Amino acid sequence: MALWTDFAAAAPRIAEVFTRRHAATGYLCMLGTLRPDGFPRISPMEPRFLEGDLWLVGMPNTAKFADLRADPRFALHTATTDTRVSEGDAKLWGRVEDVRDEALHQRFAEAVYEEIGLDLRGQAFDQFLRADIVGAASVAVGEHMDVTTWREGGVETVVRKH
Repeated sequence: MALWTDFAAAAPRIAEVFTRRHAATGYLCMLGTLRPDGFPRISPMEPRFLEGDLWLVGMPNTAKFADLRADPRFALHTATTDTRVSEGDAKLWGRVEDVRDEALHQRFAEAVYEEIGLDLRGQAFDQFLRADIVGAASVAVGEHMDVTTWREGGVETVVRKH
C-alpha cells in the first residue's frame, strides 16, 4: 500500500486532479465503505492532509467509521456535480490504518483549528485513519478526455478519448 506522498510521486496526474478537486469542493468527498451486510455505503466526508498523509477523520460513532473498523477497505471520490466533468474528477481506493499517536492527533487538531476554526484541541480521537492507497483513477477533460489509472507497484496509464 502507498501512503499519500508515495502515491503522489508514483501517480502525479491523478494526485493533482484529486488535490485540486478536493480543495475546490471545500474538502468534500464521498466515502465508500462496506456495511456489515456486505452492501456498499456512500457517505460524505472531508478528508484532510497532514504531514504528507491523507487522513479519514470525522465525527465519532458514525456508521462509516464502524464499517471501516470492521473492514478497512474504502473508496474515496471527489465530489462532482458537473455532468461534463469539466473540472476533472478523481477516486482513490485502498485500506485505512488506525494510527494511535496522541501527539499527531493534537497536531491535526491544531491544523484543523487554524484552517477552519473547528476546535478539536485536547480531545481524544476514537479512530485516526490514515489512507493507504492501492489504486486510483482520474478524468481530465479539455480538447479530449484523459482517463488515468494507477495500481500499486505500477505506473500511471493514460487512455485518451476523443
